[in-house]
Amino acid sequence: MALGEQVYGYYIPTVNLMGIGAHKEIPNQVKTLGGSNVLIVTDAFLGRPGGMADDIKAMLEAAGIKVTVYAGAEPNPTDINVHDGLKVYQECGADMILSLGGGSSHDCAKGIGLVASNGGHIRDFEGIDKSSKPMPPFIAVNTTAGTASEMTRFCIITNTSNKVKMAIVDWRCTPNVAINDPLLMVGMPPALTAATGMDALTHAVEAYVSTIATPVTDSAALMAIKLISQNLRQAVANGKNMEARDKMAYAEFLAGMAFNNASLGYVHAMAHQLGGFYNLPHGVCNAILLPHVEAFNLIACPERFVDIAVAMGENVEGLSVREAADKALAAIKKLSADIGIPGGLAELGVKEEDLKIMAENAMKDACSFTNPRTATLEDVIGIFKAAM
Repeated sequence: MALGEQVYGYYIPTVNLMGIGAHKEIPNQVKTLGGSNVLIVTDAFLGRPGGMADDIKAMLEAAGIKVTVYAGAEPNPTDINVHDGLKVYQECGADMILSLGGGSSHDCAKGIGLVASNGGHIRDFEGIDKSSKPMPPFIAVNTTAGTASEMTRFCIITNTSNKVKMAIVDWRCTPNVAINDPLLMVGMPPALTAATGMDALTHAVEAYVSTIATPVTDSAALMAIKLISQNLRQAVANGKNMEARDKMAYAEFLAGMAFNNASLGYVHAMAHQLGGFYNLPHGVCNAILLPHVEAFNLIACPERFVDIAVAMGENVEGLSVREAADKALAAIKKLSADIGIPGGLAELGVKEEDLKIMAENAMKDACSFTNPRTATLEDVIGIFKAAM
């Protein structure tokens, strides 16, 4: 990458708590931020009677803090979810937001906070740094090892009017506090562990080959790739393996550090369309698309793929750059196969007649702008077809 007059930003929450038992610090962090009336934003599973949201609610109430639970964050959260949650936030008089769950809960909470402070509609904030006022105090408590939304400035919300996932990238929606406790991740079933883990791998790989990668993001991305390669299989095989869970929590956070600052590429730009059109699981879409997009990208930065191969534990001694780079793609495919990721998009019900419009939308997605190889519409359609 040629040096030029370009300033690189670095965004991260002010406070990040990690490790077994970290969630016990939630009441102290709420009080530190001045919160006395908290809206917990979560999904229907965690928000069910007797679920994890009730446990966190009881913990906060024991500390004298008022709590209301909004359990309306759907997978691939929508603008409707955001505005329903905003109504609850306003009616209960909350003075801060706590998201509990994976990316869906965190993104829904970010949307609620943006509109609560800035007014208007969540659709007004699509794009980069469209807000003008800070969100209410915001704590993100993570229960999956994948999206890293608990620590990023990214917020992905489905626009129900056109079935397009809006990429909202705004430094003001970065949580004040991010909490990653592997104890809260033990209950993830194998399929969710696999999907979220591959989401994290995609974050790391796309950030590493991004056109705006820096030495700071590179270091986080490579360590994330290494940790995922060493621990994701074990976490899928035995969800109570606390060492694997702990290492995956660090891995997804490091991958978040990388892509939060280096951005992403066509894997995410294309996966967003699959989520918007078919409401498919984001991590699974990423996992299926990843080797196909990176096969397209490989000629743009083959040396970077050699680094990825090494981070994934591949022996590249004596190989040419191209041969070693190809090992990275093979390693990604092997990891996906080992943990039960579906073999192609057709298995998920994707239809060829939708590929053109999804490709057109993918080329407009903010994540496409930092892809290392420039793609035509025909290229993107071809990648979709290859992944079928």
